[in-house]
Amino acid sequence: MSSTHATLNAQARDDADPQNRRTTDPTAKSERPQQPDRVQDKDETAGKKNGGLKGAFRKHPIAMIVCLGLIVAGLIAGIAWYLHARHFETTDDAFIDSRPVLVSPQITGNIVEVDVTDNQVVKAGDLLAKIDPRDYQAAVDQAAAQIRQAEASVNNLEAQINAQKSQIQQAEQQVTQAEAALKFAQDENNRYQDLVQKGAGTVQRAQQAATDLQARQAAFDAANSAKISAERQIDVLVAQKAAAAAQVDQGKAQKAQADANLGRTELRATVDGRVAKLTAAVGALASPGQSIMVVVPLDVWVTANFKESQLADMRVGQPVDISIDAFGDRVFKGRVDSVQPGSGTAFSLLPAENATGNFVKVVQRVPVKITFEQRPDVELGPGMSVVPRVTVR
Repeated sequence: MSSTHATLNAQARDDADPQNRRTTDPTAKSERPQQPDRVQDKDETAGKKNGGLKGAFRKHPIAMIVCLGLIVAGLIAGIAWYLHARHFETTDDAFIDSRPVLVSPQITGNIVEVDVTDNQVVKAGDLLAKIDPRDYQAAVDQAAAQIRQAEASVNNLEAQINAQKSQIQQAEQQVTQAEAALKFAQDENNRYQDLVQKGAGTVQRAQQAATDLQARQAAFDAANSAKISAERQIDVLVAQKAAAAAQVDQGKAQKAQADANLGRTELRATVDGRVAKLTAAVGALASPGQSIMVVVPLDVWVTANFKESQLADMRVGQPVDISIDAFGDRVFKGRVDSVQPGSGTAFSLLPAENATGNFVKVVQRVPVKITFEQRPDVELGPGMSVVPRVTVR
């Protein structure tokens, strides 16, 4: 009886305590533990939802607003950049360009003066260096003396020609006189010969008249020959005068050459610019074609090598913003001056030969000349790196 009572008490405790019943009942143990797990999963899912964006907003509202603002600003900036950048073409393959003048003598001689120094600014016409002029001055003086000698010969021959003309006139008068005497002698001879035939004159007088006629004829022939000789002498003198005049012209040409060589002893700047690569020194021997310095012109421009795909909308006259690496954020205004009619490789020393089986297409670069709207107030030289931005739309 006491055992029955104990059993009833145990069942009553089990009914009152479900936890004990779950422990003692093997069937309940296998079915009921799933309910607490489902409740736990729901709690974790709700916790995750509460810990997402909403949780982040609840925990850090200011930071989240700042992040969203940055994202929106980035999108707006990206769109604005795209819409703005499509109106421009730019390249970093660009540099300052000019046409430097190589200063080299055209004659040989010792350098006696160097009137400039490295990087000095010079103007067109300024004296750069001087070569010893003594030999070339002597050549000028010699040429001038030859000219004076030839001119004296011309004057002498001119005087001889004038004198010969006087002799010709005298010879002509003698011919005229001899001709008149001959005519008289012919008339006399005809008259006396007629008288002899008629018996009215003597044979002696007729013979004398014939002899006189022969003498007059000889005198006339001699005067005529003297006249012809005098006229031919004029031709000789005229030819000699022409030769002397040619010597004058030759002397003048030699003097002009000597003057040019004398002028070349002074080397002067041909453009406004700055002196670079100065190698001239007093006492050094200068030879033709030997560069002794370079004058870099102050007028420079930009040569920009754009990709061929960037040239579709590029036109002459479009505005350009030029940034020079040496001067930081400064921007210089320029204009598109011209576009080279061909790629850079087409004008290189060894152009590319693409007629092969191993052809690989490469985007070519085309040089574009960009000029400054006004001369920059800074010192620029060839080869300095620049970044041009061309407004194409």
